[in-house]
Amino acid sequence: MWRRTYLLLILARLYFALSASYLHPDENFQGPEVIAGRVFSYPVHLTWEFTTERPIRSSFPLWLHYGIPMYILRWIYEGFADNNVTPAVVYWTLRVLQFVVSFVLEDWAIQELVSSPRQRRVAVLLVASSYVTWTLQTHTFSNSLETIILAWSLVLIARIVENKKRSGLSASWVLGFIVVTGVFNRITFPAYLIVPAFQLLPHFRRKPLSLFAILLSGFLTTLLAVAFDTAFYHPDGLALSTFLSNPVITPLNNLVYNSSSANLAKHGLHPYWQHVVANLPQLLGPAYPLLFTNFRKTLRLASALSGVAILSLIPHQEARFLIPAVPLILSSIRLPKRFTRTWLGVWMVFNVALGILMGVYHQGGVVPVQMWMANHEANVGTVFWWKTYSPPVWLLNGRNEVLDTVDLMGAKPDKMMTQVLNSTKCEHEKLTRTGVGEHALTYLVAPKSATFLDRYKGIEGAVEGNAKVTLEKVWSYQSHLNLDDMDFGDDGVIPTLRRVIGRRGLGVWRVRRKCSFETVEGGNGERAVEED
Repeated sequence: MWRRTYLLLILARLYFALSASYLHPDENFQGPEVIAGRVFSYPVHLTWEFTTERPIRSSFPLWLHYGIPMYILRWIYEGFADNNVTPAVVYWTLRVLQFVVSFVLEDWAIQELVSSPRQRRVAVLLVASSYVTWTLQTHTFSNSLETIILAWSLVLIARIVENKKRSGLSASWVLGFIVVTGVFNRITFPAYLIVPAFQLLPHFRRKPLSLFAILLSGFLTTLLAVAFDTAFYHPDGLALSTFLSNPVITPLNNLVYNSSSANLAKHGLHPYWQHVVANLPQLLGPAYPLLFTNFRKTLRLASALSGVAILSLIPHQEARFLIPAVPLILSSIRLPKRFTRTWLGVWMVFNVALGILMGVYHQGGVVPVQMWMANHEANVGTVFWWKTYSPPVWLLNGRNEVLDTVDLMGAKPDKMMTQVLNSTKCEHEKLTRTGVGEHALTYLVAPKSATFLDRYKGIEGAVEGNAKVTLEKVWSYQSHLNLDDMDFGDDGVIPTLRRVIGRRGLGVWRVRRKCSFETVEGGNGERAVEED
């Protein structure tokens, strides 16, 4: 029975991996977009982490995790006539890769870490049925990669400690490599390893050669990672003189940057209890109370709790920072002895609801719209995005060289419309044969739940200054919810939910601005002047 259930949960994980939800801009801008620009020469947008004088994001784990499959794709497509790998192919390949890595490596690690067969089945099913595994773990987050690295660090530590007779040089060597990779991936990674690392001290006293292997492997991996980053960030590539005199050490830059409260304030400051009171319950749902009442004292749980405790000391706290702790906690709790079926029912409802919300609808139209934009409407000059997450421009398949993407984020409606109209040329029915209004079109991408846009829809449109402005819908994607548009204070709970859910979807509108014109003949031919 449990095998059939597990197979069903794997299919659910694959379904969400192939859904186009968009959970956070970092899943694109701190990963695939960066490497795709180097491998396929797509025009991309690099965020400040990569463009600052002291960059804080390492390219080393990105090359390992995304660069290798991208190069393989490029090599495969070189045998075809067009020799063109579209961003859509790359995007879905990476999603499938995330699914495979999660399904194979994460589940394998849990099975190795839990010794009891009965407890192992429960642990694997709990992890496989979590919406965090379905959604966050199948997206291209650095936190998702951190989860796999942490799980296998614990597996290797367990293998080294359990082998009393041998030094475990192979496991020690691999452990040194992946720990350093984890640090270059996320500077907070060691927070989860402090407690497990103490388990190695008695082994090091018996087998000092194991410690030497870890240190040597870690040192060589550090040199390799610094070389990758130095080559990535220096315009002339890697030279020995540059590597020796001006190496780029991104973890050090990251640590210095995040040590400043002023820097962290730019990204949002949270109370110290944010992780424990809000973020962890959001990730665990009904499993959260069991963390206090029904748990096993395991090294996994100690690793997770120490990580949560240390990360709670940092004032900037996001729920995704705790993704690595989720499978460790779920594999360490016991199901309640009383009302077990009721708890399982609540667990199922919680994860299905959050899975559909986060895995299908959350900003679900951004990626499909970009892919549609890459293949349609050749005359688009500017596309304004309003009330959405930042659109990944690498998905435009090179069209962003001629197409200007403007992210208005959550700008006030009047300010948004002013910017859109300032970029929209006037058009007039009498002058269409001259080409006026036919080129450099302006588009607006916005949630259909934005009621401010209603006045501009339809044939009549609305008058702005001396022009009539209309929004002509050219495409839409229905599976999109904008959770940042919850205005409960002004509209009330029920009307807000009715608007956001009932009018779900992301629309693409062509902006038409018809000004008052008349046609007159002059010495230079036909020209347009404003009517009185």
